[in-house]
Amino acid sequence: MTAASPTQIAAHLAEVNARIDRAARAGGRTGADVTLIAVSKTFPAEVVERALAAGQRHFGENRVQEAQAKWPALKAKYPDVVLHLIGGLQTNKVKEALALFDVIHTVDRPRLAEAIARHDASRPCFVQVNTGEEEQKGGVMPLETDAFVADCRRLGLDLRGLMCIPPADDPPAPHFALLRKFARRNGLAGLSMGMSGDYECAAEMGATHIRVGSAIFGARG
Repeated sequence: MTAASPTQIAAHLAEVNARIDRAARAGGRTGADVTLIAVSKTFPAEVVERALAAGQRHFGENRVQEAQAKWPALKAKYPDVVLHLIGGLQTNKVKEALALFDVIHTVDRPRLAEAIARHDASRPCFVQVNTGEEEQKGGVMPLETDAFVADCRRLGLDLRGLMCIPPADDPPAPHFALLRKFARRNGLAGLSMGMSGDYECAAEMGATHIRVGSAIFGARG
């Protein structure tokens, strides 16, 4: 793993935020309308602290177990951190996830929604939509999105918006446009979309939460 130095991480954060602001302005907003989530999965606590020292406070992790190994101490040291779960969540890990994560971006099936509602319905959540209808990827199928959003609301979940990860080989814009359409139709303000390779497109198209890892921390091993 070739993690960036403290100086490089600070510079990367400044550059990513500047690009988000320019792209958001092209779409009629500003960077202040977008939350940058630094994706710290696979990076150790000492590398994450470089971003914390540079002022970054929103972070994303894919796995509950990995997050448990490094984030309790970091959150104790930096109590204003907001931790986002951006990877798939097993129903038997819900209680552990809710003990650590402040926002869940990957609600994608009834059993998971029910488990979250049972433990803490007040936790902010996003519904993950499988906009590319990929068999290997999590997310509600597009045609099932409206019904699932309604189910989540009936359960009392604090549903903030929708999330997607476009297929790697597809242009991202049509997927972002579809997610935006579904969110508007369901009266949801949040759009969790955009990663290191396409975050400027996402910012221009209305993303409220952007998940960037390698463009901040460097290449993963």
